[in-house]
Amino acid sequence: MASYDGAMERPSRFEDHRWVGDKRDQVVHDLDHCSSEDVIDELMTARTFLCFGPDTLAEARNRGYRRCRTCDGVRRAASSEQDEATDSARA
Repeated sequence: MASYDGAMERPSRFEDHRWVGDKRDQVVHDLDHCSSEDVIDELMTARTFLCFGPDTLAEARNRGYRRCRTCDGVRRAASSEQDEATDSARA
């Protein structure tokens, strides 16, 4: 599991989880890179969340969830991951 960079404080039920899904729209949120704390607060208030086992984006996608792209931190992380994948494919 990737280390938590402190972008936001994790919800109390998810101290050990990076990926949290929203059952309403099947979007998965990356707590390591989320910069929109209000999105996570609203999700916790609505109580429509779930975590994944294993705690990976691949598992969330396997269950039909798509990655949230609303906050800047997540978009930067996704772009960085795509760049790394492209570099690996070229090597």
